[in-house]
This record gives sequence, C-alpha cells and structure tokens, in this order.
Amino acid sequence: MKADNKHTKIISAATKVFAKKGFFTARISDIAKEAKVADGTIYLYFNNKYDILLSVFEEEVGKIVENTKKLIAQEDDPVEMLNVYITQHLQAMKKNRYLAEVIQIELRQTNKVIKFYRDNKFSEYVSIVAEIIQKGQQTGCYNTEINPDIAKRIIFGALDEVCRVWNASLESHYTVDEITEQVIALIHNGILKHQ
Repeated sequence: MKADNKHTKIISAATKVFAKKGFFTARISDIAKEAKVADGTIYLYFNNKYDILLSVFEEEVGKIVENTKKLIAQEDDPVEMLNVYITQHLQAMKKNRYLAEVIQIELRQTNKVIKFYRDNKFSEYVSIVAEIIQKGQQTGCYNTEINPDIAKRIIFGALDEVCRVWNASLESHYTVDEITEQVIALIHNGILKHQ
C-alpha cells in the first residue's frame, strides 16, 4: 500500500473512531485496527493522537474549504454565494457524518491544542461567511448594520445545530434539500412577516 493511501486510510479511520468513541477515549490501537494497519504504522505518519486530530481537521475541513471557495468563485451575487456555502456545508456534513460529529464535539474541547487549531483552517472556513456578507453590504443587498463577524457565527451555529440533530437523533426524515431550503429562507428572509 502506498504511503499516501495509508495516510488517507488512517485519517479516515481516526475520524470514524473519534466520532464513535470520543477523542479522549479513543486509543491509537483503535485507529490502527479501524485502518487495518499495525499500531506502529500510525507513528510513521503522526506523532501522537493530537497530531492525528489536527490532521483530521486540517485535511478534511481543508477539502471542504477548497471546494466551497471554488464553487463560490463561480458566483457574482452575494446571495447566491451564501446559498452555495449553506448547501455545500450541509451536503458535506450529511455525506461524512463522522466528520460532522468530530467537528461538533472535538472542536469544542478546551484543550490548548484544539484552541490553537481554531485559528487555522476551520477559522478560514467560517470566515468565508463574513466575507460574503461584507461583499453583500458593499453591493447593497445586505444590511450594513449587521456585523459580519457576529453573523458568521450565527449562521455557522445554525448549520452546526442542524447537522448535530441529523447525527444525534431520529430527526433525519428531512432531506438535505428540504433543510437547505429552510436554512436559506430563514437567513435571507428572517422570521418576521413582511407587510
């Protein structure tokens, strides 16, 4: 097996193990077993469990960031850009529920390593929303009284909660398209009845 394949296999296995067992309970041997490699093989690619967790975030979230940026770059309208972001995020989290669980649980841990990580790829991902809102404010389609940094957290928080419900309960009878439409409508139209 090629080195790149083993690295990818370990990342994929770690995502699944962290989602099922939690970072602190998971052992290197659990990841090795899931990846179908020897325990020692893990250490050829990673220094420790924290290194694996950071690599999961950096690589898996990195893929979503790149794909999202590529799709957004094809749009001129900030409203459509935000629609693309929302759709892309929900589809990615539904497709990889283990990654969704790791993001929801492990990224919120208080460990200094994870806190340090928050300023990297994941921050870049969430900041895409702020950039879209700023662009919308410049073009006149979004309210200039909205703070883009607060808005990005509100919007990402809503998306994160929808994904958490998918993964934590039986409330999965909604399709990705139905959820996407509801989130987009709520964010763009609000809940006040327009006169």
